Amino acid sequence: MPLLLLDLDNTLIDRDAAFRDAAAAFLSAHGLPDTDLPWVTTVDAGGYTPRHEVAAALTDHYGSAVPPIAVRTLLDTGAADRVVLAPATREALDRARMGGWTCVIVTNGRTVQQEAKIRHTGLDRLVQGWAVSEAVGHKKPEPEIFYAAAATGGLPLPGAWVIGDSPHADIAGADALGLPSVWVANGRAWAQDSYRPTHIAADITSAIHHVISTPNRSE
Repeated sequence: MPLLLLDLDNTLIDRDAAFRDAAAAFLSAHGLPDTDLPWVTTVDAGGYTPRHEVAAALTDHYGSAVPPIAVRTLLDTGAADRVVLAPATREALDRARMGGWTCVIVTNGRTVQQEAKIRHTGLDRLVQGWAVSEAVGHKKPEPEIFYAAAATGGLPLPGAWVIGDSPHADIAGADALGLPSVWVANGRAWAQDSYRPTHIAADITSAIHHVISTPNRSE
């Protein structure tokens, strides 16, 4: 049974859109200018800025205008409460499973937050498991988290495909392990010279379609 390892944020779900919505609600709730939204999202950096650094930046910027619990709520549950799973993504995962693929999510982040997204969107009913960096003790692109994800699916890692939107975390990680990969471009151009994905897809649905249509393709 073939193994498909899938990134979560901005691959299976649009995490950035959910965070923008949460940040906009945060600003509105505290009477802050909506023109601050680009600054908040820049500080967040697509979730890559450590949570404590984002919290410190927001606290320093807004001071007593925003209670600390509001900042914690935004960072802990803001995006998780708003993420959605597109019907086309759900259908693509269903096709993969019906085709015999074992689908496992491999994601960086905090366990509670990432599992909340997985369960909120119903992904827990569409995949065979997940590996979260906080729980594993290693984060992408480290090989240990990919091995942990394969073990969660009950399959060996060699021969697995990796799908993700991050050149560094997903594609470099797959490349180091000799695994075929699909980069989800999300409107971007590939800019790395030292490694490349096996395939570049416009979005997650076309990425899954490519993999399940060419399961033995290696280049």
